[in-house]
Amino acid sequence: MAKNSKPREGSLQFWPRKRARKFLPSSNWKALKGEGLLGFIAYKVGMCSAIVKDNTPDSMTKGKKIVIPVTILEAPEMRVFSIRYYKNGECVGEELNEGIDKELKKKVKLGKNKGKKIEDYDDLRVIVYSQVKKTGIKKTPDIIELGLGGNLDEKKRLVEEIKKKEISIQDVFKNGLVDVRGLTKGKGTAGPIKRFSIGLKQAKSEKGVRRPGSLGGWHPAYVSFRAPMAGQLGMFSRIIYNNKIIGVGKISEKDINPKQGWKHFGKIKTSYIIIKGSVQGPAKRQLLLTKPLRKTKKQEKLNYELIEIK
Repeated sequence: MAKNSKPREGSLQFWPRKRARKFLPSSNWKALKGEGLLGFIAYKVGMCSAIVKDNTPDSMTKGKKIVIPVTILEAPEMRVFSIRYYKNGECVGEELNEGIDKELKKKVKLGKNKGKKIEDYDDLRVIVYSQVKKTGIKKTPDIIELGLGGNLDEKKRLVEEIKKKEISIQDVFKNGLVDVRGLTKGKGTAGPIKRFSIGLKQAKSEKGVRRPGSLGGWHPAYVSFRAPMAGQLGMFSRIIYNNKIIGVGKISEKDINPKQGWKHFGKIKTSYIIIKGSVQGPAKRQLLLTKPLRKTKKQEKLNYELIEIK
């Protein structure tokens, strides 16, 4: 007879299972490596199929046209809001950038150290905001801190370049791999069956079918946090590593919009980035694109030439 037991359901890798505090998750910028800006804000448009030519070496479909699933993200231009100065891992001051949006300046609360010129520091980061009102999704911009690649002198030169102009997605990502950080779809309160994928009990079971058999012993009268119970499902911060970039472009140069627009989104009006596979969140969800944290050879050697969006 089969053994009447099975491993526990629900990974404890993601714990606690509660709603994220903010839409754009932060990143460990010290761990990321690369040149220039290490991240960019984008908004999910939706999924579709793409016809590509497979140029991957040693691939079984090399030189042939294949259809792959892709996700399209709209990435409007960003501007620098302020420059942050760090010393021994702590923020010692912040300098506001000139020419920022006046409406944004009124909404953001400025601290005491903002506006002061700092001389003694060992690291630089920038606070950027997306010009999302160009897209028609919403008016309120998203603000986040982004890390910079290179040594201190290279970071200084980069800050001087980008603080006077709009930053486009083509300046940060052209090809290669990208990590996507964002929140999953929010599904509210869910029971233990849907939330942890535990099995249904037998029909006519005592005290319910869609619940665990026991929450623990009587003595001590204590419910472990590992016990599957009802609670929040979705709106969790997740990372999808090593997404292959299929294409980056501007809608003014190559229009990929369908006649009726994208479902639940509308039409793309600014720049866009196309990546292989799916990403978390519903349409219009803000996402943070970053340089890859841990590249894999399998994903890195993929080489696709975009032909058509279906």
